[in-house]
Amino acid sequence: MATTADFKNGLVLRMDDQLWQILEFQHVKPGKGPAFVRTKIKNILSGKTVDKTFNAGVKVETATVDRRDMTYLYNDGTDYVFMDAQDYEQYSLAPATVGDGARFLLENMTVQVSLNDGTPLFVELPVTVELEVTHTDPGLQGDRSTGGTKPATMETGAEIAVPLFINTGDKLKVDSRDGSYLGRVNN
Repeated sequence: MATTADFKNGLVLRMDDQLWQILEFQHVKPGKGPAFVRTKIKNILSGKTVDKTFNAGVKVETATVDRRDMTYLYNDGTDYVFMDAQDYEQYSLAPATVGDGARFLLENMTVQVSLNDGTPLFVELPVTVELEVTHTDPGLQGDRSTGGTKPATMETGAEIAVPLFINTGDKLKVDSRDGSYLGRVNN
């Protein structure tokens, strides 16, 4: 059990026999009336995000979430297979569990998998990943770094927007949360 004073981003709560992760929270003390906590929580299984308000000091049941480092091995056609770095146990995770980050998964990449009672809940990739450009149209003469963007296909198959001066074969740093271009990697 935890009170609203224990809230922090990433905390997993058990409400109505479902698991909810706190995305954002804000303690509010209005000039008149009791204090409360405004939160934005996400249902871990369905991915649905809702806003919920708790009275200050209310006790809420928390779920035990074990975060483990795992290595991505391969995609078997339907599921993604990960291996626990501690006990070498393999887990097959559905695409819904892996989420949108699957676009940036490379074989042998280390990720964090959150487990509750041995059941995988979600996968957290590193914030930045280094990927090679496998295809992009060449930039035209006169293109400058501030001139705009063009689509580029990465080695994982993900397509992101990159500056016009990027060429096929360049290694880029990409934000795995939103797929944005962060810069080139120096060789």
